[in-house]
Amino acid sequence: MKKKAAVIDMGTNTFHLLMIAFDSNGFEVIYQEKVPVKIGQGGINQNIILPEAEKRGLHTLQHFQNLIKGEDISRIFTFATSAVRNADNGLDFIKKIKQQIGIEAQIIDGEREAELIYKGIRLSGCLNPENALMMDIGGGSVEFIIGNEEEILWKGSFEIGGQRLLDLFHYHDPILPEEVEKLYAYLSQKLLPLTKAIKEHAPQQLIGASGTFDTLTDMYLATEGKKKDRKIIKHFLPVTAFEAIATDLLLLDKAKRLKIPGMIPMRVDMIVVASCLIRFITQHVQTDQLICSTYSLKEGAVSEAMLKVAEKKNSSFATSQ
Repeated sequence: MKKKAAVIDMGTNTFHLLMIAFDSNGFEVIYQEKVPVKIGQGGINQNIILPEAEKRGLHTLQHFQNLIKGEDISRIFTFATSAVRNADNGLDFIKKIKQQIGIEAQIIDGEREAELIYKGIRLSGCLNPENALMMDIGGGSVEFIIGNEEEILWKGSFEIGGQRLLDLFHYHDPILPEEVEKLYAYLSQKLLPLTKAIKEHAPQQLIGASGTFDTLTDMYLATEGKKKDRKIIKHFLPVTAFEAIATDLLLLDKAKRLKIPGMIPMRVDMIVVASCLIRFITQHVQTDQLICSTYSLKEGAVSEAMLKVAEKKNSSFATSQ
């Protein structure tokens, strides 16, 4: 009989809920939802969660808890990432979640976040024996992993997420060329450890996890007159098509960006700086396509849960021999 579980990813921009039924062989989605809580809005670069953001977070988590109870799920894995782990009042927020809602949220560091993202991407089937650079653009941090289907060779977490870059560089709408130049100069300094690792491990593929990459593939497919099949968890975005999209994003204001087919309101603000970041990375990894995985941190937690069930099953089998 399959077990039930819920995974909550308390991202800086978006809170995600994934409810599943699973065993050692796989999982099926019972329900999933994402809410643009924007927990880092207004305070992320001051290392604080503002009262309005905290209120949105608690309201959303109570909503998630109601859904989880409705499915009679007792296994709940809740992860808090960049905005909460760096906030001076982050631990107080975690305590409020426990006291008011009854959910025990775990603050994870960037290394653990990168590990879960890798496991999610691996579960999606996007990896093979060749080395790949994987990236997940959050609102607070960006995780990079170099590895293949067998192992992680290098991983790093950088506090250069979409909300942070938005607050630091995107003052005008459309963004000004000099703001883009300052952003690239900033990335060149901040990502020196990454560029060094790329030279060392020579990844042949570039894989983006969920979020911004989901929206970019939606926009690309819309230009092709196609609609995304939500059952497919691995998509391809030609670099030439990405470059065309990124160029348009730099020239359009918010109102015009919202009219782009495939764009969603929760992504419209951060997608400009996120595209600049991806463009920076494509200058260091020579590939003609971006591979986009719809799986990320949440599915990495699912992968771990499935492995534990398999290990328990194997242990029971060995004992019975």
